[in-house]
Amino acid sequence: MEPAQSEMSILSNGKGHDIGEDMSIPMKSLPEEDQVCAMNNCRFDDGEGNVAESEEFLPNSEGKKPSRFTDFEGKTSFGMSVFNLGNAIMGSGILGLAYAMANTGIILFLFLLTAVAALSSYSIHLLLKSSGIVGIRAYEQLGLRAFGMPGKMAAGLAITLQNIGAMSSYLYIVKSELPLVIQAFLKVDTISGEWYLNGNYLVVLVSASIILPLALMKQLGYLGYTSGFSLSCMVFFLIAVIFKKFQIPCPFEAFSHNSTAAILNSSAGYHNGHVVAEDEFDCSPQMFTLNSQTAYTIPILAFAFVCHPEVLPIYTELRNPTKRKMQHVSNISIMIMYIMYFLAALFGYLTFYGRVEPELLHTYSQIDPYDTLILCVRVAVLTAVTLTVPIVLFPIRRAIQQMLFTNKPFSWLRHIAIALILLTFINILVIFAPNILGIFGIIGATSAPCLIFIFPAVFYIRIMPKDEEPMRSTPKILAACFAGLGVLFMIMSLSFIIIDWTMGSAHSGSGH
Repeated sequence: MEPAQSEMSILSNGKGHDIGEDMSIPMKSLPEEDQVCAMNNCRFDDGEGNVAESEEFLPNSEGKKPSRFTDFEGKTSFGMSVFNLGNAIMGSGILGLAYAMANTGIILFLFLLTAVAALSSYSIHLLLKSSGIVGIRAYEQLGLRAFGMPGKMAAGLAITLQNIGAMSSYLYIVKSELPLVIQAFLKVDTISGEWYLNGNYLVVLVSASIILPLALMKQLGYLGYTSGFSLSCMVFFLIAVIFKKFQIPCPFEAFSHNSTAAILNSSAGYHNGHVVAEDEFDCSPQMFTLNSQTAYTIPILAFAFVCHPEVLPIYTELRNPTKRKMQHVSNISIMIMYIMYFLAALFGYLTFYGRVEPELLHTYSQIDPYDTLILCVRVAVLTAVTLTVPIVLFPIRRAIQQMLFTNKPFSWLRHIAIALILLTFINILVIFAPNILGIFGIIGATSAPCLIFIFPAVFYIRIMPKDEEPMRSTPKILAACFAGLGVLFMIMSLSFIIIDWTMGSAHSGSGH
């Protein structure tokens, strides 16, 4: 019994555990390929370009348990990990959930949101289980173990494209919203070329003064405090949305008494200061709604919990890591975001009903662009978005390290250079390419389903030994169905984008 006990107490993440602490780890020896690798003193990459010898995963000659998974000891607490993952999940998409509810109804929205949250948790479970089997906590290295170099490059490329698109969308918000907020605070009616009202200057200033210093942190765990503050800003946003529900009557009258309001409302979209007759809108909630916009809300909800590129880096830096502990971090983060998403969507929808716009804060600007509370909320949202960018940058740098600098020790010069190049490239993208939202849509419609659905499932199917779970076993059948669901989401998203482009081109052609 002693040999079996020693095997059970040494998990593949390299930490010593009591028997039964994590029952999801197979009670078997290492798979055959790992045994061969161990005999040949293979080297494992920790995701930051650093290498750990295979002895880290096995007991030493004196029978002592290894004390760490990678070449550094994870120091991030459970709470900070929850903040970091929650901040990675939370994005600007929360501003559009009220519009999604208006086009689905409360019941259908709740059903879809619950389904997406559950699927996201299951996806993270597959990632963590795969990483536990092979002793690797880097997304790209899972791809390498599953499909060789093509799998590693595919995972790295998907993470890079997805997170570049996310960072660009966040900086677009800074570029478009920050000048309007400053203009409203200063009550400037006309713009006469002031630099502090120019979005291009402001996005560079924010990137250089706030984002870059945070992005130069060596470990993701150090951003736990900024992540906590970012989430606090979004909680403030949620409280304001609930409070405004009881202040704004339905139907409301739009505010368009001066040029500043017109400027602010011009960015909002549909109404542009037009006062709609009271009998045109029903001030009663719809439980179930289907219309031409309903299909477009499905991708919004499907990608509301995208955080998978950040899961394994956060797991790597978790203090005393176990699969069960990281799953708890993920579940708590998802649950917190689930509650915030639903409350923000519900009270935003119950405030404006059919008149809610795709960007919720723009609807508030229609009523009173000088409302102090809403201006503070917009500042809070800008702060939250800005503090999320460094969190999203870390997996991109990690992916670049994995693809271009495998088996290289940590280098501050390379660490800083990658961050500078990424931020410079994305700032140029945001400043000089204002009409690339369609490209971002294509990126999101391809890389996001791969990272959320397809890769976790197919990696799990390939990595899990067949003698433990045959191909016809229930877990692998569920994983295969999950991958199929990801393919379906990808096809649907691409179809919506192509249809939207086609309709837009037709509309543009008829305009000429």
